[in-house]
Amino acid sequence: MSAPLDTGSLGGRTVTRIGYGAMALERFEGDPAAGVALLHRAAELGVDHVDTADFYGNSVANDVIRRAFGDSDAITVVSKVGAVRVDAPVPLALAQRPAELRAQVESNLRTLGRERIDVVNLRRADTGPGLRAEGEQLVDLDDQLAEMVAMRDEGLIGGIGLSAVTADVVRRAVPAGIVCVQNAYSLVAREFEDLLELCVAEDIAWVPFFPLGGAFPGLPKVGEEPAVVRVAAEVGATPAQVGLAWLLGHASNVVLIPGTSSVQHLEENVAVGGVVLDAGQTAALDAVWGDRVAAGIDAPSWP
Repeated sequence: MSAPLDTGSLGGRTVTRIGYGAMALERFEGDPAAGVALLHRAAELGVDHVDTADFYGNSVANDVIRRAFGDSDAITVVSKVGAVRVDAPVPLALAQRPAELRAQVESNLRTLGRERIDVVNLRRADTGPGLRAEGEQLVDLDDQLAEMVAMRDEGLIGGIGLSAVTADVVRRAVPAGIVCVQNAYSLVAREFEDLLELCVAEDIAWVPFFPLGGAFPGLPKVGEEPAVVRVAAEVGATPAQVGLAWLLGHASNVVLIPGTSSVQHLEENVAVGGVVLDAGQTAALDAVWGDRVAAGIDAPSWP
């Protein structure tokens, strides 16, 4: 099942379509060397980009990435702003104002040990899952984009991305030069299909988070879908691999960032590049969303 990784474009850089999502690096707070070894193994397998945030483990993920790769230009680093770590039952709070976005970029630069971040996603709160903006955190998109563009012009960041947004927000943002969009999306949760189609039309990378569903209790999991289980048995792959392979085949602008703290799961994720689905299998998987809608199980109710 091993095969050379296909490539795509992210912020004007050519990257493998299977990257690494760094949230799982939080678990290496007490053993950063193990996290570094995991990232080095990812690079050995051909992975050349990581998706992170300074609020992952209160800078833990960024610290591991810095230890593993330093400021090497061989690794494309994508981060995000719009939220910060807080000491509270819900350890994340929105920080959407322009000055807060700049402070977060500066913090990411410092903890990553870099002078420039290749892509920075503006994590808004236009849609779930998770936090929704209220009060002083209801910030106009134009004000946010003006600050992001200024930081791009200053050379602090390369490309500008968006996360947790609607199609209308992306349309408004396109003139600013958006390079990627991150929204929750999977084979069993495709309520943002219109936004994916917009990104295809505008040549914007689509980087789905929760690509295997099931991020919150009660939400569907790709690995539990009967059609996925059946196809996995047919091709000799895991259900998770089939779910990721379907995403890669669904649209040419898809770039995946599955995260894990396990070397075995990392290797399985990268091996998705060699999973081949035939036309019949693809059609069966394509039909899953329509079948769910017909049964009244369409869009999840995001927390």
